[in-house]
Amino acid sequence: MKRMQTMVNWLAGLLLALSATLALAQGQLTPGRDYAPIDPAQPTDNPAKIEVLEFFSYGCPHCKDLNPLLDKWIANQRADVVVQRVPVSFGRPQWANLSKLFYALEATGDLSRLDGAIFAALHDKGLRLYDERSIKEWVAAQGVDAKKFADAFSSFGVASKVRRADQMVQSYRIDGVPALTVEGRYRVVTQGNLESLLTQTDRIIAKARSEKARK
Repeated sequence: MKRMQTMVNWLAGLLLALSATLALAQGQLTPGRDYAPIDPAQPTDNPAKIEVLEFFSYGCPHCKDLNPLLDKWIANQRADVVVQRVPVSFGRPQWANLSKLFYALEATGDLSRLDGAIFAALHDKGLRLYDERSIKEWVAAQGVDAKKFADAFSSFGVASKVRRADQMVQSYRIDGVPALTVEGRYRVVTQGNLESLLTQTDRIIAKARSEKARK
C-alpha cells in the first residue's frame, strides 16, 4: 500500500511539473519573436475549433519538404484542432493554375490520393505542371476522370475559391510560404527549421486553447 501511495505521489508530481512546464512555455511566447499578431483578427469557420491554416503552393520547394511533416503533425493533433490548407498564387499565373489544381482535385475527391504526387512531379521529376493542358494530361494519367476534372477545373466554384484564397493572403498579410496561422489571430514566426515551425505552432495552439478556456 505504501509503495502504491508513493507511485501515486510521484505521478501527481510529474503531472504538476509537466503542467508548470507547459504554462511556462506559453508564458514565454513573445509577439514579434514567436508570432505576428494578425490585425484585424480574421473570422474562423468554426468557433468551437482551434483553426490552423497552412498557406502553401505546390510550386514551393519548402512547402514540399513540410508536407509529409505536416501530415504526421496533423494526425497527432487533438480533436479540437482543425487544419485547412490555402493554396496561394502571389499573382503568378503558374501558381494560380496550381491553386486551381488543388481545388479541382478536392472537388473530384482525388486530392488526398494525389497531393504528395503533385509535389513529386514538380520537384523530383521536373514536370512543368503550370498550364492547363499539362495539368489535365498529368491528372488523366493518374487515373482521374478527365471530364470530371476538366469541368471542376473550369468551374465557377473553383475560380471563386482561388480568388478567396488570394484575398486571404492579403487579409492575413502572408508574404512567403509555407506559413501557418492559428485562430485567425496569430501568424507563426520561427527562425529555425520546418520541425521548429510545427513545434512553435503547437505552443501557439496551446495559447489559443487556454484563451478559449477562459472565455
